[in-house]
Amino acid sequence: MQNETEDALKAINKRTGRNMPQAVATGALLVVIILACLFIRIDVFVFLIAVFMILGLWELRVDFATAGLHIPFITLSACSLLSILSTFYAPHPLIAMGLSIMLTMILVLIAATVRLSIGTRVPMAVATKLSRSESSARLESSYNHDNAITSKGAFSNVGVSLLTVAYIPLLACFLILPLHDARFSLINACVLVFLPALSDIGGLFFGAMFGRHKLSPRISPKKSYEGLLGSMLFAMAGAFVAFSIAFDADLWRTRWWVPIMLGILVGVVGTFGDLCASMIKRDLGIKDMGHLLKGHGGVLDRVDSILMCAPFIATVLILTLQ
Repeated sequence: MQNETEDALKAINKRTGRNMPQAVATGALLVVIILACLFIRIDVFVFLIAVFMILGLWELRVDFATAGLHIPFITLSACSLLSILSTFYAPHPLIAMGLSIMLTMILVLIAATVRLSIGTRVPMAVATKLSRSESSARLESSYNHDNAITSKGAFSNVGVSLLTVAYIPLLACFLILPLHDARFSLINACVLVFLPALSDIGGLFFGAMFGRHKLSPRISPKKSYEGLLGSMLFAMAGAFVAFSIAFDADLWRTRWWVPIMLGILVGVVGTFGDLCASMIKRDLGIKDMGHLLKGHGGVLDRVDSILMCAPFIATVLILTLQ
């Protein structure tokens, strides 16, 4: 009986591409942490977002360093913190967000041309990352092992640094914007974080159980059209549950279509976000963006779909909950 259970678990892990017991335990812990922050105060949730973004920046710092690319981690971290907090605390959040992102791009543009290395933490993390990467993936990447530690030109560093600004601080600010509506701040926070997570679960379940038609075999062999359908259905169900709590009868009469639209948007955009992250990993020749979350790879492996969905969810919430 025990052997059968172990075999079944191994089969599930192989089909999903992750250690499911670890993934479930880590996911449950993250849910508890997020709900605890929301229960304490919405400000604590905002600082939690900032912490996760800084951890994600560190992972990107190491990931790009495996290919000899440099991003200014300290500048990006300070500017990301400034952008997130100013978007939340400023009286005019959109203006604060725009100005802080513009300032971030200017400072990062300057800092990316100066390469400073203090201590050995980054080289050690890079060595660990390369040792964990599959040799076949590394050979197929744009940067093979021999030239991985060779420094690229300043223009390459500037390019990946500006990409990082758009990927992390800019998208993270969209997680903050819907929190200004005091009536729905808690439910908006849950929708922003848990709807993409539900979409991931739906895609994982439907893909593992029914996945036959590959969505993009070259970029992510485990993604399927059946998984995409599951992502949309789970996100739609989650949206209906969330809005059944938040909406009164009057809102339901005029906003009944919002959960349907959100489910489709989150399913499609979240899957696209996963594919973008997979494309970056494949191009760099690494398996995971990081290793901080057991069973999930890195922080960015967990939040990539949340970040990509943030502008769409925020726009829908702000426009429809007026």
